[in-house]
Amino acid sequence: MTSSPRTTWPSLRVADWSPTRDTLHMWTQIVGKIRMAHAPLVNHWWQVTLYVNSRGLTTSTIPYRTGCFEIQLDVVGHQLEIRSSDGGTRSFPLRPMPVAEFYAQIMGLLDQLGIETSIRPHPNEVEPAIPFAEDYQHASYDGAAVTLFWRQLLQANRVIGEFRSGFVGKVSPVHFFWGAMDLACTRFSGRPAPPHPGGAPNCGDWVMVEGYSRELSSCGFWPGGGEEGAFYSYAYPTPDGFADQPAGPAGAYFSTEFRQFLLPYEVARAAPDPDRAVAEFLRTTYEAAANLGQWDRSALEDDPFRWRQTPAGGAGSPPG
Repeated sequence: MTSSPRTTWPSLRVADWSPTRDTLHMWTQIVGKIRMAHAPLVNHWWQVTLYVNSRGLTTSTIPYRTGCFEIQLDVVGHQLEIRSSDGGTRSFPLRPMPVAEFYAQIMGLLDQLGIETSIRPHPNEVEPAIPFAEDYQHASYDGAAVTLFWRQLLQANRVIGEFRSGFVGKVSPVHFFWGAMDLACTRFSGRPAPPHPGGAPNCGDWVMVEGYSRELSSCGFWPGGGEEGAFYSYAYPTPDGFADQPAGPAGAYFSTEFRQFLLPYEVARAAPDPDRAVAEFLRTTYEAAANLGQWDRSALEDDPFRWRQTPAGGAGSPPG
């Protein structure tokens, strides 16, 4: 049985799940901060992100002493799960609950597993930044909506991952940044960038200085910017004339409010071929940044199917 674009690209109006979205945002911040407390720094904060997987969002492996652990937000079975390399597992159901309760439960489970953890206990990049232990304002959980959001992320992760494969220069994973609640992938020219001015709410300027320390073109998806969310693309530093460059497909535009190109998710979803629509948006906006910024594109890009051009069994054949 095959799925049509209408079923694989689900519809989820932001207005219909905003309370749950905002609660989930705080939950992902807590999980991400736990990863950040134990993982060594990787350039541009890549060590703090979450990843889309077959059940929801995961930290992937977090080092701890001579072993490791992993935290998963399973939005299919609606469970928070912690698994340790020493065989220990703990979980609790995801349901309507205040952030304060979620925070107390997850920290309690870590204690039960013998994983000593201390995090900065209030959110970043939001205003107001209610301390987690005092946040009884965010307490919604619509499980069906969260599952639909994850299915949006599945599609975005897949198409952005294909786009990523054409770049052989420095490029980030496709990963979920819990600060702004967005799925992102970033390409780099190889040149340094001017210091970022910062200015994100409840977030030290030094965080943005590290995040934007190299010239880049970034794209992604987040549950904002459109009726059903939006794909985005921006460059740092922004080259002259960037906002005036053409971007496809029809419906994509440069937002003066967000200072980046946007493609509303509902536009992509309704397209005859959503994959192709999103791929066109990612390609045209990247090319605008790379061409205006005079990137060495011949050195940074390559055909992701280049290995297929080698003789079967000959030099250059992929392993396996």
